[in-house]
Amino acid sequence: MSEIRLDGRVAVVTGAGRGLGREHALLLGARGAAVVVNDLGGADGEASPAEQVAEEIRAAGGKAVVDTNDVSTPENAAAVVATATENFGRLDVLVNNAGILRDRSMAKLTPEEVGPVLDVHLGGTIWMSKAAWPVMVGQGYGRIINTTSAAGLFGNFGQTNYAAAKAGIWGVTKTLAIEGARNGIQVNAIEPGARTRMTENLLGDLADRLDPGLVSPVVLWLAAQECATTGEVYNVGGGRVARVVIAQTPGYFSRDVTPEALRDSWDEVNDPATAEVMTTFQQEMSVLVGLLDADRADA
Repeated sequence: MSEIRLDGRVAVVTGAGRGLGREHALLLGARGAAVVVNDLGGADGEASPAEQVAEEIRAAGGKAVVDTNDVSTPENAAAVVATATENFGRLDVLVNNAGILRDRSMAKLTPEEVGPVLDVHLGGTIWMSKAAWPVMVGQGYGRIINTTSAAGLFGNFGQTNYAAAKAGIWGVTKTLAIEGARNGIQVNAIEPGARTRMTENLLGDLADRLDPGLVSPVVLWLAAQECATTGEVYNVGGGRVARVVIAQTPGYFSRDVTPEALRDSWDEVNDPATAEVMTTFQQEMSVLVGLLDADRADA
């Protein structure tokens, strides 16, 4: 079986100095991609984490440059993309990984703990994708891999700000996949479970088994030319990879719906036993149209 290679491709990985981003950058570089290692600078007098990662890639025979722009503004995102195009002439793969935590329960949450989290996670994903978009459209080719979270899908105590950002990334991923299809741009997202600086205190005994290096192979596959998947989200962690879907129960239908009828049918509304996976809003609407047409025919 042939090895998946990204020779001749150029990748940007945001938040690539440590944790998941570091593992993504190292694997992409090892498989032939020229990598822009984006991360904020380190402490005064120390080599930045991004420079350390870039040096590892170069020492192994790969190509890498460092970018220290904050991805949370349109101007800085454009500068990151310019680092790629000025150094390597193109941009094929964008991995939106940068993130921060400002965990706080709703009772104590402040604007200062909401804005930065939304700006880096959701804003960074949007602005980096927007900056990369014209380059990828011009090439007729691109791969964008976003990073969502279980908190954005299921919620988590003390993470309203983070969950809101990560849930938004789900919507961004689905929408950009639709918009990018005509230009050969595929957009997917991962929902990773991994030991990082942000999560190691939350994972408890699981931390030692959730090596971030077990997530990056999915990023590489989604970045590969031969992968035809777009608009999907994958749970990844500890060696497991699974597609995450939206499903709807058959529900309750009546043109004479009342609160009392809902009370008496609530178990039916919530029963997942025969839930159907929904992949588009057109599919969702077709279920309702079918019920409406059947109701009209019976009238």
